[in-house]
Amino acid sequence: MIPESIGKLRNLEELYLDFNAFSKIIPPSIGNLSFLTELYLGANNLEGTIPSTLSSCKKLLLLSLFRNNLRGSVPKEIFQLPSLSIALDLSQNGLSGVLPQEIGSLKNLGSLDLSENHLSGELPSSFSSCISLELLNLSSNFFHGSMPKALSSLRGLEYVNLSRNNFSGPIPTYFQEKDLKNLDLSYNNFEGEVSVKGVFANTSMISIIGNHRLCGGIAELHLPKCTNSESKRSSRKLSIRVVVAISLSSTVVGLAVVSFLLFHYHKKRNTNKQLDTISTKSFEKISYGRLSKATEGFSVENLIGTGSFASVYKGVLDESGFTVAIKVLNLNLRGGFRSFMAECDALRNIRHRNLVKIITSCSSIDFQGNDFKALVYDFMPNGSLESWLHSIQQMLDLAQRINIIKDVACALEYLHCHCGNIVVHCDLKPSNILLDTDMVAHVGDFGLAKILSLEGVSNANNNSSSVFRGTIGYAPPGKLLITSPFNRFLFVYIILYN
Repeated sequence: MIPESIGKLRNLEELYLDFNAFSKIIPPSIGNLSFLTELYLGANNLEGTIPSTLSSCKKLLLLSLFRNNLRGSVPKEIFQLPSLSIALDLSQNGLSGVLPQEIGSLKNLGSLDLSENHLSGELPSSFSSCISLELLNLSSNFFHGSMPKALSSLRGLEYVNLSRNNFSGPIPTYFQEKDLKNLDLSYNNFEGEVSVKGVFANTSMISIIGNHRLCGGIAELHLPKCTNSESKRSSRKLSIRVVVAISLSSTVVGLAVVSFLLFHYHKKRNTNKQLDTISTKSFEKISYGRLSKATEGFSVENLIGTGSFASVYKGVLDESGFTVAIKVLNLNLRGGFRSFMAECDALRNIRHRNLVKIITSCSSIDFQGNDFKALVYDFMPNGSLESWLHSIQQMLDLAQRINIIKDVACALEYLHCHCGNIVVHCDLKPSNILLDTDMVAHVGDFGLAKILSLEGVSNANNNSSSVFRGTIGYAPPGKLLITSPFNRFLFVYIILYN
């Protein structure tokens, strides 16, 4: 760990401790280094929260804490350091909460990277004060809402990455007016017409994939044509008149009916409210008894699959009716506990639309006093890909097969290139590819997953064959690190059609 006594180096101006194996917390005494201009603590195993005492470093020009295990919100005091002018890099951690309005104090900051965290909420309007910003990376978080007009004031922006969030609404036209070198808006919920001017005229400079309600744009984007705006506008005017007339005539009756329904279904709404919040606080402390009740005592009727170290049950949680898949580890088998820990380590900091979403875990004892460990996932109604490939009652058409290949390739692309440390699945096969209601593929079962540090990438392929991982009798290339996006697509194709 970094010793508390480091705070005694009061005349220190630059501190480079990045790319080491430091753990534990960042000592609060680091705030005593009042002459510090550059602080590098990235690529370590630091945990805990970011100490607010860093606000005492009034001369700090650069702060780099990327790729650690930091949690909690970003202290407002950090955003109130007007001296920060080179870079603020807090990426690849587990930071949460919203961005405060105090971010507007970073008027001289050139680079802001908050990617791959758990930050949420809407972007604050005070962003308009960050007039020196050249690089803005907020990718792989949970931000939502429309793009604020505040970003239009940032004339110096060159690199913008807002991918893998929940932004919605139209893509602002002010992006086409900026001298951007790269704009990544992929995997959000943007909609409407895409411009053909500025950065949008060059496909090598933009990425908008994963936004399924966009239209127009240049031909190379292969987006559907937008409908006629004038006819759409006139029909909208007509529909508004009709709606206004109907709504005025039925207001009194509607209010009476709504009041009655609100009173009559008060209890039912409370139940639904529990369902909405079931994935947050109530899931933090799920018990063995609750899982046993959900699966009717882990009955055979609710068993939906078995593997090397676990059995998977379908469960309905309490009165909420929330359906989940519960993976119960067999701790009597050698490797069962290790499989549980490997899956927890692999899934705790990754999230992608093509990975099976883990809701919570249970580490407890059963009613007989035996150790019990289980993982709770989103339930996939259409089962595994294996069941579809070997079924005579149900068939996959060509379009579905290609979409599944693309989904799995996207998951591998994320695991290998975009989730901080590299995650190698090691057991990719049709039975570990699950399909949701819309036949979207999700990769699951990370019990054999291996996590590689970025420093070990060059040796990943050399070492991967030293220990055999995967299903006995089945050795897909999924145990290797596949560096080319095209090769990922090709290898998934081979797996599905093998």
